Amino acid sequence: MAEIYDENRQICKFVHSTSRGHEAIQLAVGMQLKSCDYISPYYRDESILLGMGIQPYEMMLQLLAKKDDPFSGGRSYYGHPSLKREGFPKIPHQSSATGMQAIPATGMAHGIQYLESMNLLNTDEKPVVVCSLGDGAVTEGEVSEAFQMAVLKKLPIIYLIQDNQWGISAYSNELSAMDAYKFAEGFKGFKRIRIDGSDFVESYEKFGEALDYVRAKRQPVLIHARVPLLGHHTSGVRKEWYRHDLAEHEMNNPVPKLRNLLTNLNIDENELLKIENEGKQLAEESFQKAVNADNPDLDSIYLYEFAPTPVTEEKGIRSPEGKEQILMVDAGLYAMDEILRKHPEAVFYGQDVGKRLGGVFREAATLAQKYGDNRVFNTPIEEAYIVGSTAGMSAVGVKPIVEIQFADYAWAGINQLVVELSKSCYLTLGKYPVSSVIRIPCGSYGSGGPYHSDCIESSILPIRGIKVAFPSNAADMKGLMKSAFYDPNPVVIFEHKGLYWSKVSGTESAKCPEPDENYIIPFGKGRIVQYADQEYIDAGDSLTIITYGMGVYWALNASKKFPGRVEIVDLRTLNPYDENMIFESVKRHGKCIVLTEEKTLNSFAESLAGRISKECFRYLDAPVEVTGSVNVPAVSLNTELEKEMLPNAEKVSKVIKKILEY
Repeated sequence: MAEIYDENRQICKFVHSTSRGHEAIQLAVGMQLKSCDYISPYYRDESILLGMGIQPYEMMLQLLAKKDDPFSGGRSYYGHPSLKREGFPKIPHQSSATGMQAIPATGMAHGIQYLESMNLLNTDEKPVVVCSLGDGAVTEGEVSEAFQMAVLKKLPIIYLIQDNQWGISAYSNELSAMDAYKFAEGFKGFKRIRIDGSDFVESYEKFGEALDYVRAKRQPVLIHARVPLLGHHTSGVRKEWYRHDLAEHEMNNPVPKLRNLLTNLNIDENELLKIENEGKQLAEESFQKAVNADNPDLDSIYLYEFAPTPVTEEKGIRSPEGKEQILMVDAGLYAMDEILRKHPEAVFYGQDVGKRLGGVFREAATLAQKYGDNRVFNTPIEEAYIVGSTAGMSAVGVKPIVEIQFADYAWAGINQLVVELSKSCYLTLGKYPVSSVIRIPCGSYGSGGPYHSDCIESSILPIRGIKVAFPSNAADMKGLMKSAFYDPNPVVIFEHKGLYWSKVSGTESAKCPEPDENYIIPFGKGRIVQYADQEYIDAGDSLTIITYGMGVYWALNASKKFPGRVEIVDLRTLNPYDENMIFESVKRHGKCIVLTEEKTLNSFAESLAGRISKECFRYLDAPVEVTGSVNVPAVSLNTELEKEMLPNAEKVSKVIKKILEY
């Protein structure tokens, strides 16, 4: 196959890697996996797919980005499979970023362990997860996070490290002080195995032993397989440009080694030639068939951004009679309690959410005591694992809810959010949407300083494939939490710390009667929290404020100086947001303020204001005003400096006055 690709470089124009030199260990893996198993391969693992029984034609459809590519429909590269097919091991979304699959793969093993502990697996077999990596990928910090969790939790996973001594053009001694086998020695509890990955018999036997061990012991194994690199790094980085060791690597070519073994076992030479010729013929016929296959329909580009959600309308009772007012933090807690009670497949984890503390904001108080340490548990300080593991959890049937302790520390998890979660549904043609709820406390709440005060929604919202909620009160918190859980897609919920307990002046109305257990709010539906009087609307003396989160309360308090003249729209969700409500409100008043806590420059609020200006241009009587924080890098610890930076009711009232007088 690799020779065909090289001979047809003008046709095989999309970047690709092949498994030349790695065939022995890869076939040994693919041939021994069961249909109950999961594998997370990397971009050079075509022989694992062949060993599993994937046909060359199917792989070539992906090579040429054809419509019937069964993995991604022409959207992703060769060697980037996704598979959910009866009788085959399962392959969730595969990204290109080296080493990034280690965390989702470990999340799969974590999820399998949980399902086994709850007797929720739909099989009597013992699934194993295989995560395949190149040796260069082991230097990634996120791989270390995965290793740490695997040994800490004793997870049923095999990390297969294929060491060909090269990381593109960098030799191994430039990249690492030790190989993966030595590196793994520092993780207590790792069973380690060295394999000559160019020897098929040794590879088959030792990988089989590792599989048997993990199936029986349910503990992690690292396999370090030394292999030659006989192909190019990729079709775009060719070996002849920089390799000095090609002859040395060719001496360990696994194909002639296996052929010599078969000859020594008295396998008939004519039989071997027949097999070789049949293989070449199959590859050539498959290639020509793939070349002639249809390209994707252009309209298909819009499919599978999200999986369909079952939540399409607001249901349940928002304000039951006789119910006491509850805090927003408690609304989230009560929603979590109801979810965990109803759904044994649900888990909640993050830093300090376990039973000793129940979250630094008490947002998880009592949950671990009620549901056990296997369902509500602490994690190490590993934001990447907290986020990325949800992709693996979801792939095996667990429904994870996680928490990043402060928005200011979410950045370490953004890589996984972008690379693994956001693209999974789209690039697998809907086979693997990621059911993931990511709770992120955010916002200034009184001298939290530069690393405990930020709002970061404008950094998350450009990531397509992620839904975003930002509740402003207890009822919306509970209804949106439920909606996020039932949504099969990744959801980020921003939870303003200043609204958790309504301790910030002017936020008393964030407390609400607790909605009933069935209350749920669909994404993309805003709420008008204050209407203007018709007489002012008719006189052209009114405006609308489009806002969310803490902005709702700045707007409410500022509008008291202008009774009857200000409508306030609470977006509630930022992706999707309620376009109809926004545009109708703007057209009704002709004047609009978009209010945010974020710095305004290049923000979501500015983007929304631009859309409003475009869509409502003929109805506007004044420029759309964007109001938010001062455009400086961080929130200051000093109380007066913080006050100077942030919006407040007084500042917003001045903007209202200016726009009304325009």
